[in-house]
Amino acid sequence: MTTVLLSLGSNLQPQHYLQAAVAVLRERFGAISVSPAYRTPAVGFDGPDFLNNAVMLDTELPLAELDDWLHAVEDAHGRDRSGPRFSDRTLDIDVVYYGDLVVEGPGHLRIPRPELKHAFVLKPLADIAPDFIDPVRGLSLQQMWQQHPQYGQAFDTVAL
Repeated sequence: MTTVLLSLGSNLQPQHYLQAAVAVLRERFGAISVSPAYRTPAVGFDGPDFLNNAVMLDTELPLAELDDWLHAVEDAHGRDRSGPRFSDRTLDIDVVYYGDLVVEGPGHLRIPRPELKHAFVLKPLADIAPDFIDPVRGLSLQQMWQQHPQYGQAFDTVAL
């Protein structure tokens, strides 16, 4: 089994789509850990605020199969990939960590995800997996969060 950390986000009916995603992940993987959801402004474009949270799960699925399955979940929940990269979305689910694997190759999949620089990715991950060690930095997620410029700031938490 491999421990996987996911980042989830939505800015179109976000409570509905994040609840749906968590339900699908629970159905497929059983016991999962789910962080609080945080409201944050859109990054890279003007749009409604996002809700972001994180999920930790264990799986035997190989990374490529998991990534394909997650894309299918996004598509089943109305994800439109025809627009610009930074745009409104019903559901975005990214594999941030897949055990201690590091993927830097060609294609869209990079692990750990570069979006870790954003508080909306790092904070929810640190909430549910504070002792998880980043395989590149050698730091725990809690240590990484404590070093983040937004550490200590208040975040708007939204119940799902």
